[in-house]
Amino acid sequence: MKLRNVFLAASFAASLTVFAGNPKYVFYMIGDGMGMGAVSAAQGFLNAVDGDGAMLQMLQMPVASMSQTYSASSPVTDSAAAGTALACGHKTRNGMLGMDADTVAVQSIAARFHDNGFGVGLVTTVAPDDATPGAFYAHVPRRSMYYEIGCDAARSGYEFIGGANLRGAKNTDLMARLADAGVDVVRGREAAAKSTSRRVMMLNTDSVKKNNVGYTIDSIAGVLTLADLTESCLKHLMRVSPDGFFMMVEGGTIDHAAHSNDAATVVMQTLDFDRSIGLVRQFAASHPGEALIVVTADHETGGMGMASLRHHYNQRLDLLAHQRMSKDAFAEWTSSVIKSGNAPAWEDMKGELARRVGLFGAVAVDEADEEALKALYETTLSHMGGDKKSTLYSSFDRFTDKVYDLMSALTGVGWTTGDHSGAVVPVFAEGEGLQLFAPAQDNVDIPVKIMKAVGL
Repeated sequence: MKLRNVFLAASFAASLTVFAGNPKYVFYMIGDGMGMGAVSAAQGFLNAVDGDGAMLQMLQMPVASMSQTYSASSPVTDSAAAGTALACGHKTRNGMLGMDADTVAVQSIAARFHDNGFGVGLVTTVAPDDATPGAFYAHVPRRSMYYEIGCDAARSGYEFIGGANLRGAKNTDLMARLADAGVDVVRGREAAAKSTSRRVMMLNTDSVKKNNVGYTIDSIAGVLTLADLTESCLKHLMRVSPDGFFMMVEGGTIDHAAHSNDAATVVMQTLDFDRSIGLVRQFAASHPGEALIVVTADHETGGMGMASLRHHYNQRLDLLAHQRMSKDAFAEWTSSVIKSGNAPAWEDMKGELARRVGLFGAVAVDEADEEALKALYETTLSHMGGDKKSTLYSSFDRFTDKVYDLMSALTGVGWTTGDHSGAVVPVFAEGEGLQLFAPAQDNVDIPVKIMKAVGL
C-alpha cells in the first residue's frame, strides 16, 4: 500500500523553523487514559503522603499546556484514532491505526525519524501490538488485526520494541517473520541486555504472558515494569544509535485501571509512568542542549474527578496507600474464595477487606455502607458470583464493584464513566523547542511540533 506522507510539503514547509539547538534525542511520553484527574490524584497523593514539597516529575517540566482529543468519527476518541493522531498528525475514525479517515495509509513521525537516520524505540506496559505503539508503525483499518500489525512491526526496521506479549503470534508465522527481519525476540530485561542484535523486541517474562505487564500495586514478582522497559530501550538505543534517536514510552495500564474506576491503581500507575519520565529527564540532564521531552495522553478515561459527595471540601487521598490490591486482583481473589466453598463469614471478610483494601481498617465504614456491602457479599456467595459488571478489559462481581466504588467515595474521588471521555488532556514539555508546546493545541499538532523542533 502506497504511503501518503501526512507532513506534505506545503503545510510542513510553512511551519518548519530550524532552532539553534536541534535535539538529537526525542522522547514522546504518552500516559494512556491519563487525564487531568489522574495527574491531580497522583499529585494529591504525593502531597498527602510525602508532604507539600513533593512534586511529580511531569509537573516540574517548564511547559504545561493541554490538548483536544476528538477523533474524525466522534467527540470521544478511542485509543487507535488518538494514537494515530499523536503518531501521524492525522485525524482518523475510531478503531483505525496509521490510516486517515478514508483508509489511506499515513506515515508516523517514528518512520520519518527512522528514514532520516535516527534510531527508534517504542515501549509500553501493554501489548506492543496495542493501539498506541501500533500507531507508530502499523497501517490497518481495524486495531484488532494483530497479525497484520505484527507483520508491520517486522517491516518497520525499528531498533527496539518492548511490551507485554504479542497477540498476533498465536498459530501464525509472525515469529518467523520477525526472525527473518533480524529481530531478536527476548523475554525480560536480562535477555535484552545480552542481545547483540541491532533489532530487539523485549517481551514480558515467560511466566507472565498476559496482554499487560500487570499493576505495580499487585507486586507481581518477576514481571517487567515501565522503568525496566524504558531503561532497557535507552541502553539499547545508545548502543546502536548513539548519535540520535526517537523514543516513545507509553504508560498503558493507567487506562486499564481507569476503565475499572480503581482510584488507587490509577494513582500508582500514574506514579509508575512518572518514574519513567524521571529516568528520561535524568538522561536529558546528562545531555544538555541535546534532548526534547514531550509528555501527554491519548485521551482521558473514566471521567475521573477530584471530589465526592462524601467529602465536600476535603479529600483523603492518603488513605489510598492502604489499598494493597487492584480491583482486578481482588475480583480474582473473591472468585477463588467462592469457588473454594470456604468463603469467610462476614466478620472475617471485614478483616480481609481491612488487610487487602483498607476498608474497616484505616478507612472507616459507617453502618449503612456496611449493611449494603454485607448484603451484596451474601448475594454474591449465594449466586456463586452473581451477575457481572463488565468494562473494556475486565469483569467484576457486584460485591467487588461496590467495594471499590466505596473506596473511591470515601477517599474523595468521583467517576462519570467506565469508558473514555472527551475531556482535554495535559501536555508537558522540556528541552530544545519546548516553547512550541506552550499554547493549547489539538493532538494532531503535537507530532508536527516535534518535527519542527528537530528541523528535519
